[in-house]
Amino acid sequence: MTTAKISIRDLYKSFGKKHVLNGVNLNIQQGESVVIIGGSGTGKSVLLKNILGLQEPDKGQILINGEDTTHISGSAREKANAKIGMLFQGAALFDSLPVWENVSFGLIQGQHISRTDAKSIAIETLGKVGLSKDVADLYPIELSGGMQKRVGLARAIAAKPDIIFFDEPTTGLDPIMADVINELIVKCVRDLGATALSITHDMASVRKIADRVVMLYQGKVIWSGSVKDIDRTDNAYVLQFVQGLSKGPIQLAV
Repeated sequence: MTTAKISIRDLYKSFGKKHVLNGVNLNIQQGESVVIIGGSGTGKSVLLKNILGLQEPDKGQILINGEDTTHISGSAREKANAKIGMLFQGAALFDSLPVWENVSFGLIQGQHISRTDAKSIAIETLGKVGLSKDVADLYPIELSGGMQKRVGLARAIAAKPDIIFFDEPTTGLDPIMADVINELIVKCVRDLGATALSITHDMASVRKIADRVVMLYQGKVIWSGSVKDIDRTDNAYVLQFVQGLSKGPIQLAV
């Protein structure tokens, strides 16, 4: 039996009386692109933070490449996360650093690559997301939202990670630029042979980048299927979410 790239086993996480993750089980295979959907507050971002070690679960296990990373910290956590790239919502670039330093930040700080080599890698990586070397010395404030998102994607892939997380990759972009970003995500993930885990509300993005779709509701996985199945499932929760219907089994917090 093939070892899953990421394995989430019976994961629980609460904040006071608020139960966010209520027994999440999920296996993601090598090279698979999985997109998690679900309304706000269903635990999508909390799940990512637990996998990255930014938060610690109350119960359950997280395994990466078969190794238990649930409670590791320090150098062990740094080693595990060195294999992971991340495209943050809103790109989350450092305003005080030029583009090339943003892209190569992990290479300089984490892998201690020389600044000269890091800049060369940054320029090469910017080219992979359709940005010229002239952009390298600009600052984030000088870039459009779409360009900032491309820089964020370049940073996510610069170290050639095994796993890439995408947190709402098309938020704030117009439909055309969102499609450009989706196309770049598909290409970059494929070229790297990476495993991808994304969270998004954008169904156009889901249809473009997903191999498999997982829906969270009330802190649990309530449905999992191929991206082709989201339009032909009889699961009422999935149908309500995908079709954006106000009426259905999903109860919105007001």
